[in-house]
Amino acid sequence: MDVKRIDQGLSVTGQLRPTDVSEAARLGFRSIICNRPDGEGADQPGFAEIERAATEAGLDTRYLPVVSGAVTDADAEAFGVTLRALPGPVLAYCGTGTRSTTLWSLNEGRRGRPLSAILSTAKAAGYDMNGGVQRIASGGCVPTDGAEASHTVVIVGGGAGGIAVAASLRSRKPDLDIAIIEPADVHYYQPGWTMVGGGVFEPATTARTMASLIPDGVRWIKAAVAAFEPERKAVILEGCRVVTYDRLIVASGLTLNWRGIEGLSETLGRNGVTSNYRYDLAPYTWELVQGLWPAS
Repeated sequence: MDVKRIDQGLSVTGQLRPTDVSEAARLGFRSIICNRPDGEGADQPGFAEIERAATEAGLDTRYLPVVSGAVTDADAEAFGVTLRALPGPVLAYCGTGTRSTTLWSLNEGRRGRPLSAILSTAKAAGYDMNGGVQRIASGGCVPTDGAEASHTVVIVGGGAGGIAVAASLRSRKPDLDIAIIEPADVHYYQPGWTMVGGGVFEPATTARTMASLIPDGVRWIKAAVAAFEPERKAVILEGCRVVTYDRLIVASGLTLNWRGIEGLSETLGRNGVTSNYRYDLAPYTWELVQGLWPAS
């Protein structure tokens, strides 16, 4: 857990694990805000698991999920209201801490704090909020006439589909200009988790660094997509950065809605409830399968 202090009442961090919560309490935090939607990451524990650990540690919690790269003014306002309502100091988390910091920055701007103070405070914590300056100056619209990059083919998503199509295109046309937009550092081969659940694979064999799998000659843009502007052939990235293209391929995958079944998220990973659609739960499937037979 890498905690970054924003101010006296707020610190931010990346994805929490249930085992991190007791450490947060030891550090003096009294509340936790989750800004990461459930099911966003393959190895991500659900909010219900964090909430359960927080309750045991005597901490308050709030679930305010925000899609990566798509923070709205309403999200920022809700964050500010929640932050003021919770006992502090508060620890907010998302995938890397960037969303939580963005929410704080936008909310502080709404409250009239000088822009220079917002930027310097965020920078001191290790987060560059300069992209927000462009957003504020343009009234919420992102100009697309100043693209930071342009490629013949842009692929959104670095999962099995996105990487496979990039490799296929390059094998047929080696000089083709291709970029993959993908924020994750780790690539998970999700079909392999069925084999983990069956005791055939070890979990580690289904995870590799993203950099090791990007095909040679393909540019990796490590960022989340905030919006598409097909009429301008542009993709807007988090931080209001712009990438233009001649052809666009979207292979961003699916987000699992664990909350779609009442009570599921609260009991995943225990009480005999499991799923092969999460990296950290597939081994529990194999544990349960082995328990179906009596010990010899």
